Amino acid sequence: EDKSCSMRPAATIAAMVFFLSAAALRGEPPSHIEGEMAGEVTQTSIILQSRLTAVRVDENGDVPGVCGIARFEIADNRGFDASRFTPWLEAAPESDFIVKARVADLKPATQYYYRLEFGPDRQHIERGPARRFHTHPSADTAARCSFVVVTGMNYHHFHYGVDKRPAYAGPDKHLGYPALVSMLKRNPDFFVGTGDNVYYDAPPKTAAQTAAAMRKKWHEQFVQPRYIDFFAQVPTYWEKDDHDYRYNDCDNTGDKPPSVELGLSTFREQVPITDPADRDAVTYRTHRIGKLVQIWLTENRDYRSPNRSPDGPQKTIWGRRQSDWLQDTLLKSDAVFKILISPTPMIGPDDAYKRDNHCNTGGFRHERDSFFAWAKANGLLEKGFYLVCGDRHWQYHSIDPSGFEEFSTGALVDANARLGVPPGSPRGTDPDAKIRQPYTSREPSGGFLNVVVKADDSGKIATAQFDFFDENGDLLHTVSKARDIR
Repeated sequence: EDKSCSMRPAATIAAMVFFLSAAALRGEPPSHIEGEMAGEVTQTSIILQSRLTAVRVDENGDVPGVCGIARFEIADNRGFDASRFTPWLEAAPESDFIVKARVADLKPATQYYYRLEFGPDRQHIERGPARRFHTHPSADTAARCSFVVVTGMNYHHFHYGVDKRPAYAGPDKHLGYPALVSMLKRNPDFFVGTGDNVYYDAPPKTAAQTAAAMRKKWHEQFVQPRYIDFFAQVPTYWEKDDHDYRYNDCDNTGDKPPSVELGLSTFREQVPITDPADRDAVTYRTHRIGKLVQIWLTENRDYRSPNRSPDGPQKTIWGRRQSDWLQDTLLKSDAVFKILISPTPMIGPDDAYKRDNHCNTGGFRHERDSFFAWAKANGLLEKGFYLVCGDRHWQYHSIDPSGFEEFSTGALVDANARLGVPPGSPRGTDPDAKIRQPYTSREPSGGFLNVVVKADDSGKIATAQFDFFDENGDLLHTVSKARDIR
């Protein structure tokens, strides 16, 4: 039996009127103008996501949702021969008309194709275009791996500018961020959004503080044609930071909206990060990509202590359970390169006035220093362990006095970029210049980090190459690290 919104009992519909979009109330046939997205790809599984919508953006710049049903068809060939289907899913207002499903029992190192079947009911079904993703190779395969990492996707700054930074003025502005085209040309295996994926608090005078306003921030961004094209071909991993959780430098205290609960639920709703069937799923995780690389994606908002509490052994960003998991999984990994991707920096330098990350004075340095001491004692300096971070609006490569190295992605959007704080600056967190910084942005520039890990022709040496690009795809700086394949 169909279970679309239009078939709900009248009393149920009346109770939900507040949540329904204008399109849904009119009974408009559903479309899916935000496209599809694949997330959390592994060797054998994927989470597929779409949203049933009206056929166009409304007068307020939002994308109205539409009631209906949908399912995903998936196959390992373009013709969808011998395909399989997920169960039918309901696009309902309480989930922002989003449908998502985890698909398991896939084959490693395999190109898959998927598409959305959707409609108001099973008697009126349409079929969307084919999308694709590639599953990860098995842990004993020394396969090449390439991925892009970004932060700071500020829609308002891109379209309208801020302070002395002008809005993007190209004739292709309506298509969205140019960096998405530049990244797609690199043909990455996957994409990592490290947080600040949307900005609820930009502009400040009309900050998003309700579910409807927060959801709009995601809709207006994902409906841009370049996002649709990119996500149709590249699977994703997502982390959140302050701006796509609550507001700038937020923690879990205070009554200022949006609430902690709303920030947490909206993030999980809007991106394919956790299995929709697992209500207890955590948002920190690790993924193995063949023999050569393993990535760790940490959760830096859910478990943190208040930012302004005194630094010390009890103050934490990660929380005890995540910290134990991180150490345990790092020790167990035999990947040639181990890359921790953090929403916020651990080395920096950063601005001296801040208190919300691991490198800030009075912030969470004790946890950072304890982790670095543990990592060094357990030989991670010699085991291909590197840090990649988002949050900061400039690109850099920094080396901590402990020897650990960090690569900052910089903001994706030119209008959201700025110059950094160098080692030795009295305005920064490293006034004594203890940090070495082989590279930092020379001018404010949006862009991304591209990481390529591969074996050489002999099969005995692997390299991890960290390439900094601007939003137009011009290479700004490259760092290469080599290790024996054992």
